[in-house]
Amino acid sequence: MKVSVKTPATIANLGAGFDSLGLAIPIYNIVSVEETVLPGSGIEINIINEKNNNENDFRDIPVDKNNIVYKAIELLYNFLGQTPNELKITIKTQIPISRGLGSSSSVIVGGLIAANELLGHPADEKVLMSVATEIEGHPDNITPAFVGGVTVSSWEEDGSVIYRKLPWNDEWKLMVCVPDFELNTEISRSVLPKEVPMKDAVYNLKRTAMFIDALYTKDEELLKLALKDKLHQPYREKLIPGLSDIMNNLKHINGVIGTVLCGAGPSVLVVYNGIGASEIKESVTNTWNYFNVKANFMNLPIEKQGAMKIV
Repeated sequence: MKVSVKTPATIANLGAGFDSLGLAIPIYNIVSVEETVLPGSGIEINIINEKNNNENDFRDIPVDKNNIVYKAIELLYNFLGQTPNELKITIKTQIPISRGLGSSSSVIVGGLIAANELLGHPADEKVLMSVATEIEGHPDNITPAFVGGVTVSSWEEDGSVIYRKLPWNDEWKLMVCVPDFELNTEISRSVLPKEVPMKDAVYNLKRTAMFIDALYTKDEELLKLALKDKLHQPYREKLIPGLSDIMNNLKHINGVIGTVLCGAGPSVLVVYNGIGASEIKESVTNTWNYFNVKANFMNLPIEKQGAMKIV
C-alpha cells in the first residue's frame, strides 16, 4: 500500500508573532510512503526536484534514517508502540529549501499523515501535531501546514498544540521575494539573544494582539502597525544582505501594508492591497542587485486548505 500527501509551504512569524503566527501558501511538497514487500530491504528515500530548484539545495539532505521525514515517522511508530517496517519514502519537492518557506514542516506533516494512513489511522490530529512539533521545535509552520489558512498556535508544556484559524481579507495580497541563497534555520536562530528587553517583549505582544484584531476587522491601518517586530528581525538583518534597505524603501510605495521576514529568512514577504506590484518588485530587485543577489518573485493567495491525501 502506498499513501501520498500534498502539503503546502508556510510562512511563520509574520512580524511580531514569533513562533506563534503562520500562514499557508500554494507551493507544495508531496510525500509518498509505502511499505516495501522485500524483507530486509531497509529504508529507501528518494528526493525528486519538481520545480527545477537549485540541485545544490538538496546536497546535504540525508537519504537514510537521519532524514527528517523518517525521524518523524519513526517517532509516530514509537508513540504507538511499534517500529517501522521496511519503508520506501519519496519526496517530491516544489518548496525551495532553507528559504524560510517551511519546507521541513511540509515534509514532516506529509510524512506523518501518510504513515498514519498506512497504520490504519490510529492517531488523531492532536497526536500528529504534537509529534510534528516535537520534531520541528515550534508550531508556527506546522499548524498551517496541517490546516491551511492563517493560524495562531502554541506548543504547551504537556506537548499538545493549541491553535485557532484566523480570517484573511482576500483584498490583501502577498508577494513572496525569494533570494538565490540559503539561510540555515539553526544559523538564523543562533543570532537571537537568549533574553530580550521587557519593552521589546511588550512591543511584540501589542503588535500580535493588533494583528489578530486587524484580521477580524479588516483594518488595513491597524495591520500596518501590527506587521512590525523587535524580537527577531532586527537581529537577523545582518544575515540577509539589503533587508533593512528593502523594508525601509517599501514603506514609501503606495499600496504596501507591511514587509516581514519569511520565518527565519532569507525570503521576504510583502503584504499589499493590490496596488503597486511592479513597483514592489522593482524596488526589491534594485536593492538586491546592489548586493549581487538574484531573486524570484511570486504573487500568491493564501492557501486555505492544508495537507491533503492524494490518489
